[in-house]
Amino acid sequence: MSTTTSTQVPTRTTPSAPAAAAGRQPVWKHGVASAAIASVATTVLAAIASASGVSFADSTGTSIPIAAFAQLTLVFSLVGVGMAAVMARKARRPRTTFVRTSVALTALSFVPDLTFGFDGGSAATLIMLHTVAAAIVVPTLAGRLARTR
Repeated sequence: MSTTTSTQVPTRTTPSAPAAAAGRQPVWKHGVASAAIASVATTVLAAIASASGVSFADSTGTSIPIAAFAQLTLVFSLVGVGMAAVMARKARRPRTTFVRTSVALTALSFVPDLTFGFDGGSAATLIMLHTVAAAIVVPTLAGRLARTR
């Protein structure tokens, strides 16, 4: 009776990049969805504020139309999505880089609200709307960036 012994060599299997990424959606898909949600939220809040007596008119009397809230929120949120997508590929620490950049840009977005001649209530409302949009988009993208590396 002969016995044959075989030696098993342990192997380590690692999932290939496409297989690992298959269950995960790209940053931009979540970003576009959050940009749309932020646009709706800021527009609804602006309409409520306007109905409550907040004037979005500057010192020249030119008023911000309610539709502009949706348009501008969407455009600038998509700029943020683009930034996040680039940082996901290029930055050593994409989440940290994105969050710091987004906080700085959100703070800079308050400057026109404070300098274009809006009254105090209008400026405070506009700043709140910028903050709401950032509070919707930034955490969504930052969460996705934490999963990209």
